[in-house]
Amino acid sequence: MQIKRVIIGLEVHVELRTASKMFCSCSADHFGKEPNTQTCPVCLGLPGALPVPNKKAIEWTLLLGLALGGEIQSFSRFDRKNYFYPDLPKGYQISQYQQPFILGGKITLESGKDIRIERIHLEEDTGKLLHQVIADEPSTLIDYNRSGVALVEIVSQPDLSSSEEAKEYLEKIHQIVRYLGISDADMEKGSMRLEPNVNLEIEDQGQLYYTPIVELKNINSFRFAKKAMEYEIKRQLEIFQEKRIEKGKGNKQTRGWDEDKQMTVPQREKEEASDYRYFPEPDIPPFFFTEKELTAYRLQSTAIELPRAKKERFMSEYGLSDYQAGILTAEKEMAYYFEEVVKFGKVKNIGATETANVIINKRAKEGISPKELVDFIASTKQTITVSEEDIDKIIDALLAAHPEVVESYKKGKVAALGMIVGLIKKQAGAVVPIERIAGRIR
Repeated sequence: MQIKRVIIGLEVHVELRTASKMFCSCSADHFGKEPNTQTCPVCLGLPGALPVPNKKAIEWTLLLGLALGGEIQSFSRFDRKNYFYPDLPKGYQISQYQQPFILGGKITLESGKDIRIERIHLEEDTGKLLHQVIADEPSTLIDYNRSGVALVEIVSQPDLSSSEEAKEYLEKIHQIVRYLGISDADMEKGSMRLEPNVNLEIEDQGQLYYTPIVELKNINSFRFAKKAMEYEIKRQLEIFQEKRIEKGKGNKQTRGWDEDKQMTVPQREKEEASDYRYFPEPDIPPFFFTEKELTAYRLQSTAIELPRAKKERFMSEYGLSDYQAGILTAEKEMAYYFEEVVKFGKVKNIGATETANVIINKRAKEGISPKELVDFIASTKQTITVSEEDIDKIIDALLAAHPEVVESYKKGKVAALGMIVGLIKKQAGAVVPIERIAGRIR
């Protein structure tokens, strides 16, 4: 018996950084705020409250879909996803099921392998459960500040075949979302949450078997997601060897990752789509996009240079290596900073590769402006323009001006002369060995 194939699909939830929530005017900036202070009748699901869709959230979802190579659907609608859970005050979630905004798309891994995207849809986030001990009793409190925040979900096809591939896919999604500026995707704050779906194709005596699918819920770290998938692959093989339970209707399970125990833990049996009783949201009309609108969105998406295209341009335009270009385009802000330094560097004949090496190796102080960095690089390239006789005069003058340095050196602290080395470099642009300075001490 052996694993013939690992089958992984990914659901990625990203909170959009809109000013207001998905269907009401409450602030969407919920992190760290006093619990239940950013709510209203709409996001609390009170009777008679009507949702109004957030236009910016829809536009950003379309932009993300195009950036990932998907197709905007000319007809879309919201649906009600019914399930009763404490963090859903209405008893249902406004989401999309049959008619999402985006279908298709892909992420290309560094190996060249394409991971297909099935769909990208928009929904509202749920509230947050807070597990505490109150009066010596375990209790669960609910904070509804997050309830109703615009949440985009990216669903992949089960094309991933290892935890390494899955981690790379997730990192690329994270990078693109941040490049587009539609979310900070800060996983520590929960604004990007990862949900791998894992099962195995097992070969035993020429026969193929498939283990039940496990959905790993709400993981907020690439590293944790990788560890959870690796544990789950091992666990599913062991369980199949023992019980030989195959994938079937109704036996999908959700599990969480326990970092302290280094294991996945069961949560609940996963519902089928029919259990959610989806039906069109009656309070929100469907969306129809004209060809003119679709063309405008496509043009808008082409104006944004995405990480992969920027990396390739840096290699061809600036002659950077794959390694250099990869580091400098990892964050949009870093890429912009590099190009600004290159512009200033042309005036002083400082090449792009030299600039790249200084930035990557952090040879200058953090936080300095592009112009200051160019000045720093130029200063390190200065040559000695004074005579040896003048250098000796500078050394003698500095030693006379700093008797405390001479005294420290005479007590055996050779490193004290480093101060004189620095002062000479500042005055004459020359680097003088400590031994030469020591030779001038009488």
